[in-house]
Amino acid sequence: MDWFSHDERDLLLWIKVQPKSCRDEFAGLLGDALKIRITAPPVDGKDNKYLKAWLARQFDVAVTAVILQHGQKQRRKLFRIVSPGRIPPELTHLGIPSQ
Repeated sequence: MDWFSHDERDLLLWIKVQPKSCRDEFAGLLGDALKIRITAPPVDGKDNKYLKAWLARQFDVAVTAVILQHGQKQRRKLFRIVSPGRIPPELTHLGIPSQ
């Protein structure tokens, strides 16, 4: 699959972000990326900070374990989740194996 891969224990996710949405949610696949809707606005990096905290809760890791590796100012981003504590059920349905 193009939208996720593993690097030893870490999970790499290509994400397409839709900011200023009415809710935070995984919204399925969009091409070679996982679409995520978030309520934060795309202003002064607030969307990236918010998305990191939201992903940390979803994968049961500390915020410092969610690393934005590519796409700081773009909607398409590459995140590294360091040793995820769990895989959200919404993503196991899309092909990421549960741990």
